[in-house]
Amino acid sequence: MKHTSIVTLILVGIFLLSQVTGLWIVDKYINHPSSERAGEVVWNDLPYNFERPPVQNKTSSFVPIAIAIIIGTLLVLWLIKLGKPWILRLWFFGVIALTLSFSFAAFVPQEVALALAVLVALWKMFRPNMVVHNISELFIYGGLAAIFVPMLNIYAAVLLLLFISVYDIIAVWKTKHMVDMAKFQAEARMFAGLFIPYDVGGMPASMGKRKSGKDAMRGEISPKAAKGVMRSGRGRVAVLGGGDMGFPLIFAGVVMKEAMLALPQHIAFLKVLAIPACAGIALLILLMKGDKDKFYPAMPFISVGCLIGYGIFLLL
Repeated sequence: MKHTSIVTLILVGIFLLSQVTGLWIVDKYINHPSSERAGEVVWNDLPYNFERPPVQNKTSSFVPIAIAIIIGTLLVLWLIKLGKPWILRLWFFGVIALTLSFSFAAFVPQEVALALAVLVALWKMFRPNMVVHNISELFIYGGLAAIFVPMLNIYAAVLLLLFISVYDIIAVWKTKHMVDMAKFQAEARMFAGLFIPYDVGGMPASMGKRKSGKDAMRGEISPKAAKGVMRSGRGRVAVLGGGDMGFPLIFAGVVMKEAMLALPQHIAFLKVLAIPACAGIALLILLMKGDKDKFYPAMPFISVGCLIGYGIFLLL
């Protein structure tokens, strides 16, 4: 078993909660009355005059996303070579503030959403806290999904899952650059994804100025377990990468938006939960069967779960 039972359940539980929260955010961005009249999904505008990337062919729309992932990876590796963690921290701050503001704006006025997003991003930057970090992760990927779900159709979403699964395998088992990226994120104290200490009961309230807490966030990552287990001043810390939450959410969001045209809103939402449920089961199996001393790419397993969930969705 890769982690202890309690840590495994917490990790999978937060993963599932992030999927439901993200789907809720995507649903809030759908203009349901206009969609019913138009016979196609009509999206509410993103806040702050941001525009989604224009798409001419939704079937091939996964290609720009795949290219962006490759460019982003090369950029992070370049920053690692430069040894400039503050640049990565600045980049993370911007991404976190932007995506959180998109998520919060689905529920509150734009001005309030922006203020709250900046506050949380600053908190994560300067007073890292396990609780704040993981709660904010519940909303970050909903903001990303609100951008990318409208760009994709089912075919493109499946191809995106396949691409990111192959990428994950290469990054973990071949080039192993995921290890370097995880180390660099830990040094910058800005990890993208879930961060669960084994000593859950002794979780520090703040990781910013306390030495032990800071060590926990900075971490010392074993090359064999960078994506699964960090070792910190407080002991082992389990992690789950942000992509492992973001990509299954985007896939489920695409399925949900297509279903909204044929089914009542609440029925479509409930049916699509089969996808995160099966993805969560796949993640649980990986964590239960995985060796704690080995390094596994999660996306191939989660993608299989997503596709099984989609099959169940079609049968319901």
